[in-house]
Amino acid sequence: MGTRAASGPAVSALSAVLAGLDARLPGLERLYADLHRHPELSFAETRTAAALAARLGADGYEVHTGIGGTGVLGVLRTGPGPTVLLRADIDALPVEEKTGLPYASTARGVDAEGREVPVMHACGHDMHATWLSGAAALLAEHRSRWSGTLLVVFQPGEESGGGARAMIDDGLFDVAGPPDVVLGQHVCPGPAGWVLTRAGVLMAATDALRVTLHGRGGHGSRPETTVDPVVLAASVVLRLQTIVSREVAAGDSAVVTVGSLHAGTTHNVIPDHATLDVNIRTFEPAVRERVLAAVDRIVRGEARAAGAPAEPEITELATYGVTRNDEAATTALTAAFDAYFPAGRVAEAPLVTGSEDFGEFGCAAGVPSVFWLVGGLPEREVLDAIAGGRFESDVPSNHSPLFAPVLHPTLRTGVETLVVAALHRLGSPGVG
Repeated sequence: MGTRAASGPAVSALSAVLAGLDARLPGLERLYADLHRHPELSFAETRTAAALAARLGADGYEVHTGIGGTGVLGVLRTGPGPTVLLRADIDALPVEEKTGLPYASTARGVDAEGREVPVMHACGHDMHATWLSGAAALLAEHRSRWSGTLLVVFQPGEESGGGARAMIDDGLFDVAGPPDVVLGQHVCPGPAGWVLTRAGVLMAATDALRVTLHGRGGHGSRPETTVDPVVLAASVVLRLQTIVSREVAAGDSAVVTVGSLHAGTTHNVIPDHATLDVNIRTFEPAVRERVLAAVDRIVRGEARAAGAPAEPEITELATYGVTRNDEAATTALTAAFDAYFPAGRVAEAPLVTGSEDFGEFGCAAGVPSVFWLVGGLPEREVLDAIAGGRFESDVPSNHSPLFAPVLHPTLRTGVETLVVAALHRLGSPGVG
């Protein structure tokens, strides 16, 4: 793509660091295909972590493994200056891949419930890891062009909601001290080659709940002797869908999804319990509290209406805060992206109802953090779908079994953004 800025030490360093990107792209493509073909579930990313740690070691980083379970930290010090943390997540999802790619995953894994499940990088974490590995290699190769400390973090367990916190609690910042800024990015179903930034709140908060509804089991031919938890679960699912439409103001935003429902084992037995996994997305604390209270009220009310023999159990599976970008840091970084990428390639990101635990790093360190999006799907197809009102139906999103970022220019763009962002914050040689 090339820089549009005219001159200066920062531009010179950026040009020098990125000059070798073309030569590295074939190797990064192979790394991406390998990671995609061998996905691993949250906190089981042993093969992935080992491969990424080996690459950091070969690039000259001081490497620390096993942080927070399977997390990896690479440290590179070049002299006085800021400490910049670059983060990528590395875990995959229990999704069966249907992309038809030559490097599609056929992997299986065991989830937290002990069930064997298909595994796929349906959220693009393999792309995130490849981007960061490529950027780390280029920044190490040209370490004479910058001064400071670079922390490269490959984080496990983002999908389960506890990976960032696990690394922090396991002493991530004790190794090289806290960073001065935390930077990260996510591939999205936007046009490949586009970069999307947003100051302030970017992504929603999440609350994931498990609801266990108790009934009284019995023979399928004699429902009058039972309290059927399947019917109760159906009532709960339908009633939960009224929360957003009837209890959240039109100017506010929330999503309530029942992503999993399990009850019974055969057709002629009414089971004694049903289990629902509920996912809630909100942007404002007051809305979050209102929705959580409504879920609790509906679940318990429906159980009482059904004559359930015991109170339902509601347990927290995971929670993420909103992803909130530092206003000043985001504005400055957006200007740096604007100076590097061709006109029209940097745009404002929409509010995203997806969630991230990336913000934990900046909060724990008490420093600014910036998270942005990089498009990964064919530009013309995405823009045509948007223009035709078919984006939601025709463009596979993250977590879809069909989600498959195109390799080019996605690989290049994600490496470029990380290098631009890192050099934007790192010091110049000879400058303390």
